[in-house]
Amino acid sequence: MNILGIDFEDWFHPQLVQKYLDGKNREPKVAKGIDKILDLLRINDSYATFFVVGETLRHTPEIMDKIIENGHEVGFHTMHHTRLDSPGFKERFPDELKKFAEMTGNRSKGFRAPTFSLNHQSSWVIDTLADHGYVYDSSIMPVKTGMYGFSEAETKPYKITKKLLQDDPSGKILEFPLSIGKFLGKKIPTAGGFYLRLLPMNTIKKSIKEYERKNIPASFYIHSWELTPEYMPRIPMSFKDKFITYHNIEKTFDRIDQLLKNFDFTSFTRYIAVMKS
Repeated sequence: MNILGIDFEDWFHPQLVQKYLDGKNREPKVAKGIDKILDLLRINDSYATFFVVGETLRHTPEIMDKIIENGHEVGFHTMHHTRLDSPGFKERFPDELKKFAEMTGNRSKGFRAPTFSLNHQSSWVIDTLADHGYVYDSSIMPVKTGMYGFSEAETKPYKITKKLLQDDPSGKILEFPLSIGKFLGKKIPTAGGFYLRLLPMNTIKKSIKEYERKNIPASFYIHSWELTPEYMPRIPMSFKDKFITYHNIEKTFDRIDQLLKNFDFTSFTRYIAVMKS
């Protein structure tokens, strides 16, 4: 059994997009695609955790009922898709957790850091999550990339503390690292997002099969705007940022559909329940 997390955020939330939006209109759009995403999961008899940005839920509160009514779960992705290592965010984060708990009836037990920004500078978040009753996190990419990740991180679920990379039985938060694999002999992320759009599907499938062979869940992620490109405006960007953001975005839905048809995926909470049974 593998795990699917959907980072439910709007078109203006990605870090690479934000820097081009000063003074520009940020009309929410992506929540209009919630039914399309839910239908994809329903047709494939799959469940997911929706890591929702708080301001998206505030703007369209009905998405939570739809997520819960279809057997999925709501996790937290900060209120405004803010990097954890942003100046002053440590002091603001407890209030964000309280606001999100009020908005969701205290349903959220899982967290994912925007842009996988859980690092040594932002490791304080683990204790804060534990203090607010959170059970798990999925923010560690166990391979180093240009934007995030740790080459020495665990690949299987482990108890995380603010030391981040060492399994600690006393830890209160269960970490689910994102999936990695190999391409041309090199370790790379294979967990979804840009990598799903870039890599050959055989590379992604081989990675998932390797996790299953080791009896470890492949933790996969995808963004709501990747599944609903019809609501993702194309804005002027540098060549590199444009490539990372938009490359093969029209193929994302079909590629996820293919994976859901070939592998079993569930939400984090449902997986944890199976672990304990």
